[in-house]
Amino acid sequence: MRRHGSNEVFRITGARQGLADDVRGRQRRYVISMTVRTLAVIAAAVLWNVERHVAVVALVLGALLPYVAVVIANAGRERPPSLPSTFTMPPSRPMIEPAPDEKLKKTSDQS
Repeated sequence: MRRHGSNEVFRITGARQGLADDVRGRQRRYVISMTVRTLAVIAAAVLWNVERHVAVVALVLGALLPYVAVVIANAGRERPPSLPSTFTMPPSRPMIEPAPDEKLKKTSDQS
């Protein structure tokens, strides 16, 4: 059996998402938000003379969505999970005691 120099054991379940994956996820959310915004502005233009109330709602959505998309895209990285812990201590090994007759030999030899 090989012994490792470190006593620390690492759990991969406590690891954060990689930075490249995090950036890719933010970019994906931003592009989806901007696509919805573009569709809302186009719907407002198409529906302006047909259904004005729906067109106004779509126009307001198209005006507010860039702010929301930027706030969501610039949100910080997720926090690492608190449980389970990222470090665990290895189990302690109990000390093996000598047999009872060996204890008596040692004490009698010393006297």
